[in-house]
Amino acid sequence: MNVDINMQDIIEQNMREQMCLLKQVMETDYSDKMIEAAKCILHAIRTGHKVLIAGNGGSAADAQHMAAELVVRFEKDREALPAMALTTDSSILSAGGNDYGFDAVYERQIQALGFEGDIFVAISTSGNSENIIRAVRLAGSRKMKVIGMSGQTGGRMKPFCDIIMCVPHDRTARIQEIHEHTIHTLCQLVEDNM
Repeated sequence: MNVDINMQDIIEQNMREQMCLLKQVMETDYSDKMIEAAKCILHAIRTGHKVLIAGNGGSAADAQHMAAELVVRFEKDREALPAMALTTDSSILSAGGNDYGFDAVYERQIQALGFEGDIFVAISTSGNSENIIRAVRLAGSRKMKVIGMSGQTGGRMKPFCDIIMCVPHDRTARIQEIHEHTIHTLCQLVEDNM
């Protein structure tokens, strides 16, 4: 089967773009921020607290992925770790969206489930998702540690994060690929140090 040359060009361009971005990320303080985030997560878990995670669209899938890696396992058999994606309960999301508006769906869950000492991992490629910003602000006011994962600038959520890892790119797909790498690395750092 012949592959259309345009398809091959797209594949190669995407791979080159991803490799260049990974190199660019390695030349920033991104890895230092990952270590800092992993230490915060470890401290929270060791002191009886939990990790709450949220995002929209592909970032919602990333939130669920991260929660699964922590609760079930990443690469090692070990005790389950307390983590929850705020993106998964369709009754809560639809009732919250209907009664309070979609901008409040994560804020409402932070209000119910987030306490001092817990971690909130906020994932937004733009950093400008109103429902994430509202949740981040509330989490901070409740003395939760807020870890942000975003794109180029961190957007409007940046000032409300204790730690923010900004991928130096403006293309959603490339940002999400680095977020996936970040989630796997954070889970490995936590798992290896438990």
